[in-house]
Amino acid sequence: MLFFVTFYSSKNPEKKYRSFQHNHCQMISKSFQRKLTWRGSNDPKAPLTESARRRPQKEKTKVPLGLFPHGLVMPAKKRQNDPETGKKNKKEKRDELAVINSDLRDESVQKGMRDAWQRKESYTNGDIQLDCEPFPHCQITHFLQSEGFVESLQAELLQLNFHSKSNDLYKFQQSDDLRERKEHHISQIRSVIFGEFRVWLSEVLQVDLEATVDISCAKYEHTGKPSDHFSTSHREQTRGCCAAGVLSVGFLMSLAALCADVLLCHDDELEGRRVAFILYLVPPWEVKDGGTLDLFSTDEHCQPVSVVKSLLPCWNSLVFFEVSPVSFHQVAEVLSEEKCRLSLSGWFHGPSLPRPSRYIEPPVPRHTHIPKDESLLFEWVNEMYLDPRYQARVQQEFEESSEICLPSFLQEEKLRQVRSALQSSEIQWEQKGPPNKRCYGCVDMQSVPSCVQECWELLSSESFFILLSNLTGLRLHYLCGDEDESENEDGKSETENGGGEGNTQASASSTDAGASSTEKKDKGPPTCVGELRRWTHGDYTLLHDSVKREYALDLQLHMGCAGWKSEFGGFTSYIAHDEDEELLTVYPEDNSLALVYRDKDTLKFIKHINNSSSSQLSSQNTPAFYDFSFNYYE
Repeated sequence: MLFFVTFYSSKNPEKKYRSFQHNHCQMISKSFQRKLTWRGSNDPKAPLTESARRRPQKEKTKVPLGLFPHGLVMPAKKRQNDPETGKKNKKEKRDELAVINSDLRDESVQKGMRDAWQRKESYTNGDIQLDCEPFPHCQITHFLQSEGFVESLQAELLQLNFHSKSNDLYKFQQSDDLRERKEHHISQIRSVIFGEFRVWLSEVLQVDLEATVDISCAKYEHTGKPSDHFSTSHREQTRGCCAAGVLSVGFLMSLAALCADVLLCHDDELEGRRVAFILYLVPPWEVKDGGTLDLFSTDEHCQPVSVVKSLLPCWNSLVFFEVSPVSFHQVAEVLSEEKCRLSLSGWFHGPSLPRPSRYIEPPVPRHTHIPKDESLLFEWVNEMYLDPRYQARVQQEFEESSEICLPSFLQEEKLRQVRSALQSSEIQWEQKGPPNKRCYGCVDMQSVPSCVQECWELLSSESFFILLSNLTGLRLHYLCGDEDESENEDGKSETENGGGEGNTQASASSTDAGASSTEKKDKGPPTCVGELRRWTHGDYTLLHDSVKREYALDLQLHMGCAGWKSEFGGFTSYIAHDEDEELLTVYPEDNSLALVYRDKDTLKFIKHINNSSSSQLSSQNTPAFYDFSFNYYE
């Protein structure tokens, strides 16, 4: 027999489940509230745009003068000392000029490049290599003639202030815009790139490139092991609360420092950008160091498919490519702990290429509950969560904060069966993309072992819909009474039996409740959609323009992630659509059911899982961890 508890509902459903911007900040300690910025503007009310979202507010870190990362500075040629003072001639250093590779001035090279670019053909001549697959790009080695100038430029760049930048798409350090910098070598390289080289490129591409200066310096590194602040003290604090009989939330509003820098799949498409360029100032670099510039193939919908070419960073080499609807690329995760991937990068502005209509993915069909009785609950769910009194406590906390974590949710024997089945080779996982939106493993539920299928049916069952209603107060089953309707009936009775001002207010409330009731009826029956996912090194999800903004109850049930650390990534981050703030972070916790009520102004992504996770997964003899991910709709 199933259990029902009183719902603490309000007449106003929006008031009943307030967004995280209000609820979560009341509950979490201020010490855990770390802001993430998602705009380029300093105005907190500035509108969020796709391009601005990629530019978080900068957190300044300064590189001490004269101190450089290991292996970063190339050995300079010895210069003649001043015969009188015995010191190096500073005037000689100031007089160094940026001079581009002489091959670029050769008219035959320029003509060959122009013809090959127009015909979309490959072209090679000396230090210049043009390739048009998967999209037109060119690599120029020995871009600057003077090695001494390049070394001095590198040293000058390393003395800039760099700002840590991290969001769903990337993690690295970036300088301010170099447009106005006065340092000699920075000024020289800026003048050459946006002067002589821009003119040469305009001739090759037959495009009128503007003189607009758009350039900055970036550092990608493997930053070492950060403080394990969540996986030790905070996790123990969470467990301690549960042991004491107090239901713990288990979510912390902090974004841990992750180990390896990366820039995930994107196309650089932004109004006015025509050609992207990168000038590498790196030590001797190998494939095992990571940090390659990966180029993606695309499908018939201009969506990225897979990496088909990787360009290795090379000292004093410049890569450029045309920004187009198919110019999807990424900077692979930097794996070397000794080397720094230093580069100058930017864009030449000009008329944008025509862009096709945005491809809209087919929606995943929702379904109503599966008609399974409550016996399934008693077989699978920890009996603590079937106690009506405990459900009332859970519901009260959920209604205050709109999120909760329920540890040890499944019975241990069932958990072991499912976890073992997921880790077996019996299941065939497929990579789900496209990479500019997501990358993780998924599976067809028709081909999984019976115990995994039963767990899926549990989360889709009628009895589980009722359980969720009891735990959250949401109306996820028609048997769960709508208190707005009952309050409406009470108001109607008072109106019939009395008069005066009180009657007017009751009548107004009745009208509002009636409108709300009609709105709910229009929604149809409660539904859900879900998937079983595998998470391993390199997996992630990204925010994107086509993500549907909606009200939903998110459910995540993690398995196989015992000992998971926050710096590995793989956590779910909730952010406000129009706020510079991370609202909530859900960390993978073995056999823990995470419930989050999300409004239409709340977005979420799963942070890229970096290489540091490999040691953890290999020590457990498993290639991944897993989660059942469901969305429920009233």
